[in-house]
Amino acid sequence: MVDSQVRPNDVTDFALQDAMSELPRERFVPADKRALAYVEQDVPLFDDRWMLKARDFSKLINAANIQKDDLVLDIACGYGYSTAVLAKLCNVVVAVEEDEAIVTGASERISELGIDNAVVMANPLAEGCPAQGPYDVIVVAGGVEDNLEPLLKQLKEDVGRLVTVRVEGRVGTATLYTRSGEVFGERKLFEAHPAGVIPAFRKKAGFAF
Repeated sequence: MVDSQVRPNDVTDFALQDAMSELPRERFVPADKRALAYVEQDVPLFDDRWMLKARDFSKLINAANIQKDDLVLDIACGYGYSTAVLAKLCNVVVAVEEDEAIVTGASERISELGIDNAVVMANPLAEGCPAQGPYDVIVVAGGVEDNLEPLLKQLKEDVGRLVTVRVEGRVGTATLYTRSGEVFGERKLFEAHPAGVIPAFRKKAGFAF
């Protein structure tokens, strides 16, 4: 997977390459989806949620430029794969899921791998986890349409950055957001096609005559 989907796609962070080589990706998907864990497609996890394909995930994390002393917030971590990878790159990861059963499953998987610098918490995804912030990096490894403002406000004022896949219509674009004081920047990174949009970040339908 790393040799065919990660390294050839301009992912230059060697620590990220090593983390994705070492971690058993198949342990973070449902048992009946393990055959899909390493194929080049998003993997279904549970209702309206997928694990990003390795190519898109690795390019997204590479763009976040995560440092060893960073505090990272991992939104919509699923069963914990993104959290486990991030924990190999930074100081501490705070991961958020909404369903208590999913939180328990992710926590167990991370603990079984001996990862002790990550915690998975139950909270509404769009709210993030402000009590543990502010964060150097926020990762939303999935499709989003709207509702990022509460997360952007949880970034550190001088160095904060958020990466996600912004979806508009049928077009997805991996995007890097940065914070400098109260000014937020946005940079498009690469085209991506997530299997769906995370429900908490769907655009609300407007009323039309």
